[in-house]
Amino acid sequence: MDTQRLAELLFPHITKTPADIEAQFPPRSLPEGAKVTRFAPSPTGFVHFGGLFPTTVAERLAHQSGGVLYLRIEDTDAKREVPGAAEALIRTLSVYGVNFDEGAILGEDGKICDKGAYGPYKQSLRGTIYQTFAKQLVREGKAYPCFTTEEELEELHQINKKEEIKNTDWEAQAEAKRAEMLRRREFTMEDVEEHLAKGDPFVLRILADGAPDKKLRFTDLVKGNMEIPENDEDFVLLKSDGIPTYHFAHAVDDHLMGTTHVIRGEEWLPSLAKHLQLFRYLGFKTPKYMHIAQIMRLDEEGNKKKLSKRDMGANMDDYTRLGYCPEAVCEYVMTLLNSNYEEWRMQNPEKSYRDFPFNIKKMSVSGCLFDFQKLNDVSKNVISKMDAKTVTERVTAWAQEYDPDFGAVLARDPAFAEKIFAIGRGGKKPRKDLATWADAKPYMGFFYDEFFSLECDYPEQYDHADIRAILTSFCEGYNEQDDMNTWFEKIKAIGVGLGYTPDMKAYKADPTAFRGNVADVSMFIRLAVTGKMNAPDLYSVMQILGKQTVLNRIETMLSALK
Repeated sequence: MDTQRLAELLFPHITKTPADIEAQFPPRSLPEGAKVTRFAPSPTGFVHFGGLFPTTVAERLAHQSGGVLYLRIEDTDAKREVPGAAEALIRTLSVYGVNFDEGAILGEDGKICDKGAYGPYKQSLRGTIYQTFAKQLVREGKAYPCFTTEEELEELHQINKKEEIKNTDWEAQAEAKRAEMLRRREFTMEDVEEHLAKGDPFVLRILADGAPDKKLRFTDLVKGNMEIPENDEDFVLLKSDGIPTYHFAHAVDDHLMGTTHVIRGEEWLPSLAKHLQLFRYLGFKTPKYMHIAQIMRLDEEGNKKKLSKRDMGANMDDYTRLGYCPEAVCEYVMTLLNSNYEEWRMQNPEKSYRDFPFNIKKMSVSGCLFDFQKLNDVSKNVISKMDAKTVTERVTAWAQEYDPDFGAVLARDPAFAEKIFAIGRGGKKPRKDLATWADAKPYMGFFYDEFFSLECDYPEQYDHADIRAILTSFCEGYNEQDDMNTWFEKIKAIGVGLGYTPDMKAYKADPTAFRGNVADVSMFIRLAVTGKMNAPDLYSVMQILGKQTVLNRIETMLSALK
């Protein structure tokens, strides 16, 4: 067959050659060893935690090597596209430390625009580029058209619809129809001209040259050396509207945009043979591939399941709503990505996670387990290192959006809130009370009369007469000018006078010799003042609350005990 004539019949509007296109996308001038990576999402919804995972890898590889990270929007499936999803995606990733050097970015008007010399960075705007390379494949006899009339399209639609029904007859018909579609390889030039004259739509299929019983050797940077079956499927390159499939578009774009490393989930492994064939057919150098294991979670029975989009923590917006600070999420992601990250963190407690020498060889081959408890532990460490002013500002900003009443109280007197968050902050062993900004209200809400309440009663084993005597004596001798040592000596003296020992060793040796210990005395006062059994340093709490509030709350407790 005259493939040159066939190419002109199918793509008469394409006048440029692949060489013309190549000239528009010259190689980047980058230092040796620099990596060019990308994130190429479809704008079909929220940002999944599983999307942040490979994107963080791409960002680290690019920026650690002095390379480039770019964003490409793969919006060729208009039916699935969600308006505003691409813009939301860019904003969300920016929050989590992923900023793109090139590609689709948000302009000052909040709309997507291009930055860089390798655009357009939206695939829907690159139609003629794909069709130019498609035309060349037809010229070389590596691709062919498959025409379908409207009646056949409807029949295929009905067959696909019925395939869900476990019916042998329908399944047999579907297989027969597929076999018939494959036989479409056999056609004449006259057939093509006739279809085109009628306006029949066509898809462009690759002419596969592989055999399923033959293997390709391939080295994946995460999985290692692999063998995969050759591709024997005449998969679609261009759909009937001239829009490319993911397979074809990503090969053309990754080549023209100079991508050196493709980082994606292992769910793409079944398509790898198709992609390798495409790069070979197109004459492009194949980028290095990294197929990252899926993120797993434990279900209620303790079985590992893929983290699906319906699971808590899958949607990156969940973390904002729940009050996780982005730094903690990024830190947690690093613990999942590299097995030696936590050891490095212990040795470098003050450094940014960006200073960590990310290593592909330290990535898990089998997959990572998503664990909220581990995230909380990481987050507590991260927040404990922040200064009180930062914590105050960020808790207030979060609360104003997600807990307006609490936010209003914090904003009313930021200096007062900052004093609270300063308790136990700093030093070698800072307090680790907060895993999320949402934890702030339960932690320090008692400082505000609006949120103060008794969370529990005194345990039954304690004599209320003792409690009344201790609270009364404390009020009589309380002086907010006392330093911490003087304050505590007074508490010990009150306890000793009622048979409560300050000697914890003696108490543990023989508890029956005493009515209690000094910790019990402090607990009686703490519950009256804070409403909680566990609270920040009691001396600091009283200094912030002020004498009158402290005495008022103790008097209220005394009245309740009477």
